[in-house]
Amino acid sequence: MLNEESTLYVRTDYKLDDREVSEEVAMASMAYLQQMAKERYLLAGVFGNLEAEEVDGAMLLFAANDLEEAERISDEDPIIKDGYYRYELQRWNLVVYPSNS
Repeated sequence: MLNEESTLYVRTDYKLDDREVSEEVAMASMAYLQQMAKERYLLAGVFGNLEAEEVDGAMLLFAANDLEEAERISDEDPIIKDGYYRYELQRWNLVVYPSNS
């Protein structure tokens, strides 16, 4: 659950070139992110047209203890490690929280 103590980061991914991401790397990235989502708050999605299999970027919103941990989490993602995408990382400060009512 998110609260005032939660530190969130937004990772925006950008394709490095026209290479198509291999199915193996895409599946490894998905498995990695699903595992991270079990350990912390994490949402992930892609930009583009999935029906046409045209993906040109992605965005993740996730909790981390600090910037160094957020960078480690990002750097370990296979799609980043294998050089298909680069990312920009920003701390995201919540100002509105869901109500419990």
